[in-house]
Amino acid sequence: MPTLVAGPRFRIRPITVHDVVKDYDAVLDSLERLEGRFGPEWGWPDRRFTLEQALIDVAWLQKEGQLRRSFSYAVMTPDEERQLGRIHVAPSDDPSFDAVVVFWVRADEEDSSVEKELEEFVREWCTAAWPFETVRFPGRD
Repeated sequence: MPTLVAGPRFRIRPITVHDVVKDYDAVLDSLERLEGRFGPEWGWPDRRFTLEQALIDVAWLQKEGQLRRSFSYAVMTPDEERQLGRIHVAPSDDPSFDAVVVFWVRADEEDSSVEKELEEFVREWCTAAWPFETVRFPGRD
């Protein structure tokens, strides 16, 4: 599991409970967009999303990484002042894929050069740094 990727536009590292305030801000800033993208399938996030629920979610993501069941990353600005989004890497339920990778950027970065650069990076990263041959990108393929 890669632990840190740093570039000129963003830093990617495993998410931890210490990220909860910045993560919560990114989710709230993007609530409508995320509901439309993830809500129908996963029911996340809902309109009642609270800081307490965010802490539970982020702690769960951190624990899943420790158990090596799935891996979630915070996408931060290079100075770590602002969370730009998240990346999730998980095993695929479909045997024709090695993994499922979902990522998002906050609403104010939608269709920006940062989102395009992140997508290019994530697609390359999943085959270069991970032991995957076939990856599914729900909502992006």
